[in-house]
Amino acid sequence: MVNGILYFSAPNNAWAVDARTGRELWHYTYPPNTGSTIGNRGMGMYGNWLYMETPDSHLVSLDATTGRERWKVQIADPKLDYTSTAAPIVVGNHILAGIGGDHMDNPGFIQSLDPETGAVQWKWYTTPRKGEPGIETWPDEYAAAHGTGQTWIPGSYDPELNLYYFGTGNPNPVMAEQSRKGDNLYTCSIVALNPDTGKMVWYYQPSPHDTHDWDATEAPVLFEGVIDGKPRKLLAQANRNGYFFVLDRTNGQHILTSPLIDTLNWTKGLNANGQPIPDPAKYPKPDGTLVSPASGGATNWPAPSFDPETGLFYVGVNTTWGVFYQTDTDDHPEGYGGLDSGGGSEGGSLLALDYKAGKTVWKHDWPGGGGPSHILTTAGKLLFTGNGNNIIAFDPANGKILWHSSLFGSPSAGPITYMIDGRQHLLVIAGDSLYTFVVNQ
Repeated sequence: MVNGILYFSAPNNAWAVDARTGRELWHYTYPPNTGSTIGNRGMGMYGNWLYMETPDSHLVSLDATTGRERWKVQIADPKLDYTSTAAPIVVGNHILAGIGGDHMDNPGFIQSLDPETGAVQWKWYTTPRKGEPGIETWPDEYAAAHGTGQTWIPGSYDPELNLYYFGTGNPNPVMAEQSRKGDNLYTCSIVALNPDTGKMVWYYQPSPHDTHDWDATEAPVLFEGVIDGKPRKLLAQANRNGYFFVLDRTNGQHILTSPLIDTLNWTKGLNANGQPIPDPAKYPKPDGTLVSPASGGATNWPAPSFDPETGLFYVGVNTTWGVFYQTDTDDHPEGYGGLDSGGGSEGGSLLALDYKAGKTVWKHDWPGGGGPSHILTTAGKLLFTGNGNNIIAFDPANGKILWHSSLFGSPSAGPITYMIDGRQHLLVIAGDSLYTFVVNQ
C-alpha cells in the first residue's frame, strides 16, 4: 500500500485499487505465454515504478500511475523449465529477482537488475563453479553446475549492515542422491549477500545433502535480541526440515537449533555447528522409508513473524509423516528421482517460540487439522493468521483468540495492515477476493 493505493498481482496480471474503497484504478495483463502459472508472490516498487515477474521468466516494469508497461526483460529461459514467481525486492538502486522451477536440471541463481533499464548488474549462482569455494562439497563440476537450488521466495534486508538474506532451494536430482555425494553447497542454505556487489558474505546450511525436498527458502526473520546477556543482531528461520534455527546475522554464527515437531526421525543428531546430521537409513529407498516430516515439511513458505514486545517467534507447523521412495536408481538420475507417497498427519498448530531456548511458550492446535498459514503481528498486541476459511486474531502473549471472521475461501497470502485517515486497516486475500477490516474504530 503506497499513498492510499494497493498494488497486487496474480500470474500474468497486476492491479491497482483504492485502499479506502477497493475501486479498481487500473488492471495490467501480460500477454499469453507458455510459462508455468503456479503462482505469483507479489510486486516490488522503486519510486513510481512497479516490478513483477512473469510465468515465462520475464521481469516487467510498470508505471504505477497508469499501469502502462515501461519495459520487460528476460531473466531466464522458460524452455529450460524455469518459473518466475518471486516478488522482486528493491534495495537501493537494485531490483533483486529470484528464480524457481521444479525437477529441473539447470543452475539456480539470484540477480540484480537496473531499475531504470532492466540491465543486469550482477548474478549470483546458488552452486559453485570450478575453483570456487564450496565446489569440494560436490563430487565434480558437472554435478555442481546441475545442482539447482532455486531462489523462489523473497528474502529480508538489513539496511545497517547492507546485507540481503535469503534461502535457497533443494539440490537436484531430488530424492536420488547417489550422483551428488557431499553437502551440496549452497543448496538448502541461508545466504547473506552484499546487494551492491552480489558477493556472498556468509552462509549457513540447515540441510546438508538434502534427500527429502526440504528447501531452505522459508522467510528469514530479522530482529534484535539478547543472548547470554549481550545484545545481538539475530536471524531466525523455521525450516521445512523440522528445525528452528537462530543465527547471528552479522556473520552467520550459529546460536540455536531446536525441533519444531517432536516426531523428527531423519537425523543422527546435530553437529558442532548446530546442523542436522542426516541418517542414511532415512534416505528414500526403492521399497520406501517412513520419515517425519513429509516432503511438504514441518512448515513451508507461509510467512512467520516475530513480536519484539513478547520476544516470541510465531510459526505454523504440521506434524506429518511421509513414505519416501527412490524411483530412479541409475548412477546418474535426473530431475525427480523419487517421490513421497504420503503417510499421515497428526495435525497442524500455531506455535509461539522462545528464541533463546527454542521452547514452545504457547501452542494452539487447529481442530480438524490445518497447516502453516501466514502470520502478522502488530504493535497493537495482535497476531493475525488464517485457518480454513477464517481470519483470526490472537493475543500474542498467551494465544487467546480475540476475534475471527469467516471468509469465502482460505487466506492465500499474508495479511497486511496500514493506516488511512487515522484508521488502521487489516487486509487479507482469500480465494479470488480482497477483504479489509477496520482494526480501530
